[in-house]
Amino acid sequence: MTQSTSIAVYPGTFDPITNGHLDILERALALFKQVVVTIAPNIRKNPLFTTDERIGFIRDALPQYGGRLEFAVFEGLLVDFCRARGSSVIVRGLRALADFEYEFQFAHMNRRLAPGVDTVFFMTDERNHYVSSSLVKEVASLGGDVTGLVPASVQAALTEKYDRQRSEKK
Repeated sequence: MTQSTSIAVYPGTFDPITNGHLDILERALALFKQVVVTIAPNIRKNPLFTTDERIGFIRDALPQYGGRLEFAVFEGLLVDFCRARGSSVIVRGLRALADFEYEFQFAHMNRRLAPGVDTVFFMTDERNHYVSSSLVKEVASLGGDVTGLVPASVQAALTEKYDRQRSEKK
């Protein structure tokens, strides 16, 4: 497949980025000239990592993409962000049927709000179909091994944060 000149937007909280997210991002970079990773601060989810840390994890994991990979922090309607950036594509990953139902609703609402913006779905690699940021954080918080689920820098940061939390509780 040849690379388009399009700009794609890959939204999420990425708290933290997982190898599943990175797989989707690399596959999007194979199809689109540029991908803007939009990180929602999402205070309701009580993020473990700052937006700067999350951006750093992604940059560290994919240094080979340089200028083709951009980052933005935004709140509001995703389609408004897409239109402001000149993007006509939203990238999303699907792991399971529950993801499909949720994403299906959002894709249709986004299409209604901005008919020129389409959602492109990537099925997750079978090695990552059960992995979520929430699950990774839960396992790491209990001292479990998340090797192979997240980049090494994320694994080290999780260990450091949760070790610090456990020592403060003592």
